[in-house]
Amino acid sequence: MPWTGGAQRSGLQDPPGPGSAEQEGVPGEWDGGEGPPEVKRSQPVFIHSSSRQLEEEPRASSLPSIPNPFPELCSPSNSPILSSPALGQGPPREGTSHVVKVFGEDGACRSLEVSAGTTARQLCETLVRRTRALQDHSWALVELHQHLALERCLEDHESVVEVQSSWPPGADSRFVFRKNFAKYELFKSNASFFPEVMVSSCLEANKSMAHSELIQNFLNSGSCPEVQGFLQLREAGRKVWKRFYFSLRRSGLYYSTKGTSKDPRHLQYFADLTESNIYYVTQGKKHYGTPTEFGFCIKPSKVRSGVKGLKLLCSEDEQSRSCWMAAFRLFKYGMQLYRNYQQAQARLSQPPWIGPTPLRSVSDNALVAMDFSGCTGRVIENPSEVLTVALEEAQAWRKKTTHRYSLPAACQSSPLSAAIHRTQPWFHGRISREDTQQLIGRQGLVDGVFLVRESQRNPKGFVLSLCHLQRVKHYLILPSEEEGRLYFTMDDGQTRFADLIQLVEFHQINRGILPCKLRHYCTCVAL
Repeated sequence: MPWTGGAQRSGLQDPPGPGSAEQEGVPGEWDGGEGPPEVKRSQPVFIHSSSRQLEEEPRASSLPSIPNPFPELCSPSNSPILSSPALGQGPPREGTSHVVKVFGEDGACRSLEVSAGTTARQLCETLVRRTRALQDHSWALVELHQHLALERCLEDHESVVEVQSSWPPGADSRFVFRKNFAKYELFKSNASFFPEVMVSSCLEANKSMAHSELIQNFLNSGSCPEVQGFLQLREAGRKVWKRFYFSLRRSGLYYSTKGTSKDPRHLQYFADLTESNIYYVTQGKKHYGTPTEFGFCIKPSKVRSGVKGLKLLCSEDEQSRSCWMAAFRLFKYGMQLYRNYQQAQARLSQPPWIGPTPLRSVSDNALVAMDFSGCTGRVIENPSEVLTVALEEAQAWRKKTTHRYSLPAACQSSPLSAAIHRTQPWFHGRISREDTQQLIGRQGLVDGVFLVRESQRNPKGFVLSLCHLQRVKHYLILPSEEEGRLYFTMDDGQTRFADLIQLVEFHQINRGILPCKLRHYCTCVAL
């Protein structure tokens, strides 16, 4: 009995591929219209060149229906080869698991199995738990293209698998797990991220509002202020850089072909930021010959590999680059970026994950000014009184040396006391000045980011490297002895500390001789 196209077969059958004709059980009749001529089992089938549909060779009716053991190789919609996201066939399917490799700053790698909808924030939380790191919202996942010297921090809501699927096959691209203290700094120190000279158009249109108030209104509404300024632009296909006046408006990014003119006749449309990603250029002078070290790149989503198609820009200083990068993020993500910040703040108020924490770690939320001059301590709430007490305490430190945890003097100079700082996450041992500046730069040029390292010039000394006003400054810490006691100082013995831990904790509460307090320590975790 012949099979027809609408008849139901008994037993299991292969799922038909999209656009392909339904299989025939044995040679026979076709439903509706004229069909192809009846063929025998050994007779070849002629395939018309104009048709893309594949017709399977008919099987004898005496043979049982055998299920296809590899349906994914026959159905393009399910095939990881024919419809791989890496080949530009669309986003990964929901419900499937994917392997994501994440690297640490030390080069170590860890493979994780995640679902298609896993976000960057969820993956960071998983890595924080597995590495037993201190939980906070500064951990980030960084997309790094080493062959292009480009990197960017993924936003909390971005899909990790979708970003990975956009990489070209065989490219030297990876995810790096590290700190980024500057991720949401634009919502905390908005005035420094958007200087008045770069948002002058908005200030002129809203003369009744102060600068900080105007920027805060933009951030709360998830919109981006109009930003303008000079940038160096690399011409396409050439290694020549030219200076243009750029302007970021609601309709996109433009540059003026005539000085600083904003006349529509002189404005040239430059890039569609909604369909592009913004990257920092890490080694601009080496790879692209940038005039300064403050380069960044607009990479369209359709550009998969190679330098062709990249829009390379360069600013005059770090503040200008930070302003443009923050404006581009607000332009592309809008209110979603502000929601990410609110969710990060809400997570800080929740009970932290229970687990081992670094030795004597200090949270910014736990630091308060207190007065211990009386019989009992009290919290100081008046800011002016806080400053007065800090100055009095600094004077007290200059007059005498204090015992560490009431230990006897013999223990002050013990090898354990002299090396206890090596257990701290802010201590990085013997790293160079250049590596220190790169590490702080990667983890965010935010006021108060610091680390302590061994001095390369003084074998017994140490260096406190601190970021202030987007610049890294270095302060020499020298050991000294007085009456058999070892102490450390940064101001020629006027202020003395029993060990480096005491020095760091003091400057986390008091500024002292530093331009700002110590807020965030640079740390690297081992994956």
